Amino acid sequence: MRGSCLCGGVVFEVTEVLGPFELCHCSRCRKASGSAFVAGLGVSTHGYRLVSGRELIRVFEAPILVSPPAYTRHFCTRCGCMVPPAEPEGDWLEIPAGLLDDDPGTHPDKHICVDHAAAWYREVDALPRYTLQEVVAHRRAASSPC
Repeated sequence: MRGSCLCGGVVFEVTEVLGPFELCHCSRCRKASGSAFVAGLGVSTHGYRLVSGRELIRVFEAPILVSPPAYTRHFCTRCGCMVPPAEPEGDWLEIPAGLLDDDPGTHPDKHICVDHAAAWYREVDALPRYTLQEVVAHRRAASSPC
């Protein structure tokens, strides 16, 4: 499936969706997106390919709040849209699902960091909801990003 930024300068392809498909309500994701949450979809870095726009991608790294790693956002310098990194590291990568031009064949499976949700946001679905503390504990126990 293909994905692109708002101006179409950054284009990428993804061949393997791993999950999770999370709706993150942390304050940093809300500010980065300008919305109630960021819809992040886990994909395989082995099935990710940047098609065009490498020269447009820059990175913003916010200070560490609790523990490493820092909050990092890659973005297109032309339109400001969040985009995947040009060269992701590891086996797993989270991409902003709103960038996808094609159907990923899956749906969000949970809300995370709900203890940081915007005061004006109202629940509209029945997906499981996890606090930041619950997400951290689960990921440490599982030793995986899912």
